[in-house]
Amino acid sequence: MSGDRWFEGLAQATGGVAPTRAPARLKSKVYSALIAQMGESGSLLDLTETKKAGGRLCVFENSLTILPVGTDIGAMNPCRICHARVLGERMEHAPIFWPGCPYSEFHKR
Repeated sequence: MSGDRWFEGLAQATGGVAPTRAPARLKSKVYSALIAQMGESGSLLDLTETKKAGGRLCVFENSLTILPVGTDIGAMNPCRICHARVLGERMEHAPIFWPGCPYSEFHKR
């Protein structure tokens, strides 16, 4: 049986059960781990460049693009020291409401 047919059969066997979403805490932990791993392999894209490319930044990342800081600070991951990350990883339905914050996006749903 081909892979496509097997997956189609598996989908039909669920009987129309709505898929469950991953918990926001898990999404937050996975996101943090992925960003940390990306940072280990080299510096992240500068926040100013991210903003110019149309990327959404949170209020703290926006402040780093305004301040006269070097490229080392601009390419760091401010989420590592943000309390939104801590809340996002430890609470379900964390009270995070900042536009552009990935942890806030995980907890909206």
